[in-house]
Amino acid sequence: MRLSLATEPAYADRPNEDFIGATPSSVVLLDGAGTPADLESGCSHGVAWFSHTLGSTLLGAMTRGDSLTEILADGIKSVASMHDHTCDLSHPGSPSATVVLVRRTGDILDWLVLADSVLILDTPGTDPMVVCDDREAQVGNQYRGPMNAATGGTPEHRQALSRYMDAMRAHRNTDGGFWVAAVDPLAAEQALTGTIPTDHVRAAAILSDGASRLADRFHLATWRQALDLLDASGPEELIAQVRKAEHSDPNGTRWRRGKIHDDATAALWHFA
Repeated sequence: MRLSLATEPAYADRPNEDFIGATPSSVVLLDGAGTPADLESGCSHGVAWFSHTLGSTLLGAMTRGDSLTEILADGIKSVASMHDHTCDLSHPGSPSATVVLVRRTGDILDWLVLADSVLILDTPGTDPMVVCDDREAQVGNQYRGPMNAATGGTPEHRQALSRYMDAMRAHRNTDGGFWVAAVDPLAAEQALTGTIPTDHVRAAAILSDGASRLADRFHLATWRQALDLLDASGPEELIAQVRKAEHSDPNGTRWRRGKIHDDATAALWHFA
């Protein structure tokens, strides 16, 4: 196995709400859903605590023979039990995170994707297989207008972002909405899952949406080009190119987005 990874917070003075961890046979990525300061969450621990605690819990369970769905469900339940006596887990803003789990068992690769982090499988002879759960984006399209119309970094944009995230809470972990890892273990059953022989995959790239935006939001690279960049120059260079693009558009006028900068995490796992 050859694995390279990198992670960088959106701002040096703020905690990184992404989590990335690996064992010789697995990779775990979580992207915590940041909460604007003016919105309550019901949790005294914060998003970084949640994503890092759930991430380390999942990583420790990846050697079990259970399915990835079962591992995620048990992990969500376990972390909920760590703070249900101190925090209001019924609050609609309880900390949440996206999840990508990838595990190799012999010649088989199992994967799970919940919410909008991205898994790219480099399959020989074909275009890369890109796995991303886009239900949050589909729901969010109906609320993004005011946020997109405001200039990034202004009070108007911050207010629009808060209203957007408050509206999205009503659709979180509901039928017809979108699903994330939070307090309900049933969310695990909504994840996208799959299995592929390792001799059908050269490498797997695992990206939080702060790193994947080079391709799926900024359109400065195709998925093939993103894989080639990771392979040739490593995850640090992919993140550097994301930051370069963000700094070239400091007000979000070229690329409308809720976060001008975002935590960015990338990993590339070679199988051949």
